[in-house]
Amino acid sequence: MLESVGSLTASPWIYAVVAASVLLDVFLPVLPSGVLVITAATAAAAGTAGTATQTAALPDAFALLALLLCAATASVLGDLVAYRVGRRGGERLDRAIARSRRLSHAQERLGTALARGGGALVVVARFAPAGRSVVSFAAGAARRRVRDFLPWSILAGLAWAAYGVALGYFGAHWLGATWIATAISLAALFGAGAGAAYLIRRPRPGS
Repeated sequence: MLESVGSLTASPWIYAVVAASVLLDVFLPVLPSGVLVITAATAAAAGTAGTATQTAALPDAFALLALLLCAATASVLGDLVAYRVGRRGGERLDRAIARSRRLSHAQERLGTALARGGGALVVVARFAPAGRSVVSFAAGAARRRVRDFLPWSILAGLAWAAYGVALGYFGAHWLGATWIATAISLAALFGAGAGAAYLIRRPRPGS
């Protein structure tokens, strides 16, 4: 699999595939965008792992940086689209959120966090399964100001993309471009997601 992805990283198509996956997974959280980012980063870093000269490694460094920026940008754009959908959803979306305990809780916590300047919840939720979707829709439905939401969305996208690319990069350099390296990197990704979900669901003191 890594060999086929590795050949894909040599063409501009990898960025289109990553961008589409990251952009759409705010609506379809089942899309393996994180898996794709890690696999692409592992394949791209495989060239530098066995390279003896800095000159030869330079193109791979640019590929990793481009992958990071591509994933982060698509993440922010997806957040904004979901935010706009939530904001324009009107009473129908408000009723749907009211019927969902999870969405109602997320909307309440997000509103309080943004009002207090504690939008770190947006960053944490980016790592949790479906957390990005819940937070983005809730922010729009709650009519939160985009200037309050956007900076945290940018930080969340950069942190998430950097984490995925770093996992692929260091996995390739420490263990080589093998399925073991990819498996360990994915375990770290899912571990971060489980940790983020725990932090979101953990009751706050006094609540």
